[in-house]
Amino acid sequence: MRDLDLVFSRLGDSAFRSRFRLGEKEWAYLSQRDLATVLEHARDFIAKRLAPAEPLNDGRQTPMRGHPVFIAQHATATCCRSCLQKWHGIPAGRPLSADEQEHVVAAIRRWIEAQHG
Repeated sequence: MRDLDLVFSRLGDSAFRSRFRLGEKEWAYLSQRDLATVLEHARDFIAKRLAPAEPLNDGRQTPMRGHPVFIAQHATATCCRSCLQKWHGIPAGRPLSADEQEHVVAAIRRWIEAQHG
């Protein structure tokens, strides 16, 4: 698992990853809930959609819009197992550990907090 400072430095060099921004719908969603609630949603999404060794529809399981966590996942390359392996050094083909799941949530949190800045 790579250090998030290194991951975010590399993400900043990616034209694709850098283009993601929260839209009006996602900002409205965030304004109606606190960050802790949104991060609980992230934990649930990660546990169900990303943590299994072979997630259903891997590579296409994360929508591109509709929830701030989904946008953050694409921006932080935590959207599928191949991106986790490439960007975060977390191997595919086995379930994510609790620490790896929290790493993903930490990346999402960092990105969302940076959007407020």
